[in-house]
Amino acid sequence: MAGAGAPAAGTRRPGAYPAGLDWAGLMRAGLRGLGLKPGEFWDLTPAELALMLGIDFGAAAMTRARLGDLMARFPDGAAAGGAGDPRAGPKPARMNQQDRRQADGG
Repeated sequence: MAGAGAPAAGTRRPGAYPAGLDWAGLMRAGLRGLGLKPGEFWDLTPAELALMLGIDFGAAAMTRARLGDLMARFPDGAAAGGAGDPRAGPKPARMNQQDRRQADGG
């Protein structure tokens, strides 16, 4: 069974692969190198295929500098979904200790 990423049968011209990835090389590695069936290959995400092929993308750990960059780009204030933003929606009610004891039956 072909996965969601598989093109419908007969809809792709030979050699007409989306730009950006070496599909022929990836298919060769998956089908020949790993012995995957076509449906198994198309069911994989690129990350899963890379893992199976031993490719390490080398995602670096989050550093304070990177966190600072992200916080600057996506602030938590009213302008970005904070308390004053109507998109924020209602805040969930918090349980106090007495409520927790009652919920736990004690």
